Amino acid sequence: MTRALGLDHGDARIGVAISDELGMLAHPLTTIHVKAGDPIEAIAQIVQRDQIANIVLGMPRNMDGSYGPAAERVQEFVTELKKVLPLRIKKWDERLTTSQANRVLLQGDVGRQKRKQVIDKMAAAILLQGYLDALSSKEN
Repeated sequence: MTRALGLDHGDARIGVAISDELGMLAHPLTTIHVKAGDPIEAIAQIVQRDQIANIVLGMPRNMDGSYGPAAERVQEFVTELKKVLPLRIKKWDERLTTSQANRVLLQGDVGRQKRKQVIDKMAAAILLQGYLDALSSKEN
């Protein structure tokens, strides 16, 4: 197995998580601030540095399963990402990942300011872990 990168795309920030080399565990990696530079270039640097084989990108869905404007923005981002990175990009349902991440951080007694700094990469780790778990259950 090779490493996967999980991305939780947002208008202001992109949470980034990475899998271990066995593809079993997801770990929060960083948060990319969209307005601070080219997020695709930042992702490309991570892909090259950490020898990423595929990307799992959170696809926002409404609670009824439909897609809204946020999903359209993610699809546009996927199109731009594919122009730069010739990797497999898997879109993954990200419903409730941010609220799950917030709950985990609250249970860990993480303060509000620190939560704001890590929530996006935690959400990316949760969505990537969901993908890895689904892969693992298919193999068994």
